[in-house]
Amino acid sequence: MQRKLFVTTALPYANGGFHIGHMMEYIQADIWVRFQRMQGHQVHFVCADDTHGAPIMLNAEKQGITPEALVAKVAAEHIAQWPQFHISFDFWHSTHSPENIELAQTIYKKLKANKLIVSREIEQFFDPVKQMFLADRFIKGECPKCGAKDQYGDSCEACGAVYTPAELKNPYSVLTGATPIMKSSEHLFFKLSDKRCVSFLQKWVKETPLQSEVKNKLAEWLGDDGKNLNDWDISRDAPYFGIDIPDAPGKFFYVWLDAPVGYLASLKAYFAAGGAKANGEPRDFETFLADEKVEQYHFIGKDIVYFHTLFWPAMLHFAGRKKPNNVFVHGFLQVTGEKLSKSRGFGPTPTKYLDLKLNTEWLRYYIAAKLNDRVEDLDFNPDDFLARVNADLIGKYINIASRAAGFLHKKFDGRLLKVDAKQSVIATIIGASDEMAALYDGREFGKAVRRIMELADMVNGFVDTEKPWELAKSDDNSAVLHKACSIIINAFHLLTAYLAPILPNLAADAAAFLNVKGYDWSDTKRLLPADHKINPYKHLMSRIDPKQIDALLDAPKDVPAATTLGKTKTAPAPANDEAPQSTEFALQPVEAPKPIIIQPIAETISIDDFGRIDLRVAKIIDAEYVEEADKLLRLTLDLGIEQRQVFAGIRSAYSPKQLIGRLTVMVANLAPRKMRFGESQGMVLAAGDGTSIYLLAPDSGAVPGMRIK
Repeated sequence: MQRKLFVTTALPYANGGFHIGHMMEYIQADIWVRFQRMQGHQVHFVCADDTHGAPIMLNAEKQGITPEALVAKVAAEHIAQWPQFHISFDFWHSTHSPENIELAQTIYKKLKANKLIVSREIEQFFDPVKQMFLADRFIKGECPKCGAKDQYGDSCEACGAVYTPAELKNPYSVLTGATPIMKSSEHLFFKLSDKRCVSFLQKWVKETPLQSEVKNKLAEWLGDDGKNLNDWDISRDAPYFGIDIPDAPGKFFYVWLDAPVGYLASLKAYFAAGGAKANGEPRDFETFLADEKVEQYHFIGKDIVYFHTLFWPAMLHFAGRKKPNNVFVHGFLQVTGEKLSKSRGFGPTPTKYLDLKLNTEWLRYYIAAKLNDRVEDLDFNPDDFLARVNADLIGKYINIASRAAGFLHKKFDGRLLKVDAKQSVIATIIGASDEMAALYDGREFGKAVRRIMELADMVNGFVDTEKPWELAKSDDNSAVLHKACSIIINAFHLLTAYLAPILPNLAADAAAFLNVKGYDWSDTKRLLPADHKINPYKHLMSRIDPKQIDALLDAPKDVPAATTLGKTKTAPAPANDEAPQSTEFALQPVEAPKPIIIQPIAETISIDDFGRIDLRVAKIIDAEYVEEADKLLRLTLDLGIEQRQVFAGIRSAYSPKQLIGRLTVMVANLAPRKMRFGESQGMVLAAGDGTSIYLLAPDSGAVPGMRIK
């Protein structure tokens, strides 16, 4: 049955260009959308610029232009870039649009009619020079805990303390340097703490198949009776660049009320422009969203979960609108274990990536290879990037076509023999179709990539066994050569279908080489017919030059040489610049090594006790940092017969880059342990004295799965 899908990504704030984290999210959503389209489903994939708020107003003022001119300039840059990364949005719009104004004001009126909007007097810092109320990020002062100077109004980057602006010592306005004064103002609030909202949200969270990490966080926020929920301040005072609140002169909607409404506004504008049709006529926006069969999905980062899983569904429900079927949450993108930082100029940008003329599908493939359905940070590691693209994508997949195409054209006019679908290599690839579909639908793109590369290894093994270069030396082997090359090209064709959601441009080039129209999911089970003629082979993708990576990744500036990464925890933060600062990494000095303390020998056990422990050699095939866990790394271990996930408290001693590819020793029969980050399915062994950690490793020659006796 054809599904009807409405899919969005988080809206980029129109105060500057994209960062690489935007592209990670867009790539994740785009792969999922392309897979759904290959399945024949109807998908409407839209996005928009998030254009309102004080930061945009102030930035425009600084540049001597209007806010409208600023957001138009940024929008032009955004619209020029996302197609170059092959993101297949159907429509790109703006929250500064008639559709968004009308929808935001209509939703507000319905919430007010439901008695969920209340007015309250609040006290807030006010800049007497600028004559405006100050958001937390526009106030600095001395940390009330450690005394560090020039700290923002919500948290201290030096000691990690979280506080309110009123607690700062010697506060000053970032805008003018003036000492702010406390001033009262009437604000409007959405009553999220209302029993009706609490009851609805508890039911929605229970019935919606959210990720376990998200459900756990929501359970913490909701509590048993909703007492942990606070009402939401949805208004801002002039001067402010935003949407007028219709019955409150001089008041504007807080940007986070109208920003998610931009999802609906973008879809409405898309339908109005005639971009989507039903029975030859433009679709009607309200009719479409009223259809119970329509599924609504949002791809977002973990910093805006609070807004998308509490305020947003509650707003929609009590305004009489469709709620999200799910909200897919991902972690942050780091570079070699460190979070991207705009202020320090650390990390690659899409603009720089494009300026260096790097193939954007290299990034799509690498991001896909790292993505899964969990809420965890991903690490952009230059060595890993180089290896995955050059060794896997080029070395394993691309080269399959080149190993057979030349012989087919020299000997057989580029024509293929009929290939039996039951032939072992072909049957194995076709047999993976349903498994691969489940992985794509479940957003387990990393697992899908690994499975595709396993199949590519199998095909290359077949090539090495058949040795077409040897067969081509004698005309007596002509029939065998023709059959082998036909199998190889068909295998390449099937693998291309599997990779098409990730590498759409490469798949199009491969389709031109194979002389086929394009790819849908049925092509993962459909072979090229007998006497089908392929075109002469042209190299489909080049390798990455290490110098290109060096140019992309400038070394971090102003970072002390002897440092280690620790975390500063703050309240949930939105993506735009007006709300509290998001979780950041603070640099802490490395402590001097302490004397080694040898512990006494433990109590004697029997040989039977020891025999109950199943120790195995394991290969670390992936390692990642765990957000909000200062000591843990998430390890993916290959045991030869299966793979396991293990959380290991070795973060202080090893970075993920140091571990990938290493052999270690694990307790394989330890009962799984459920943690808030996921399930730990074993334990790796390490030596240490409480301050130092040394991971155990077997001698050379050991292979994954070997039992240690």
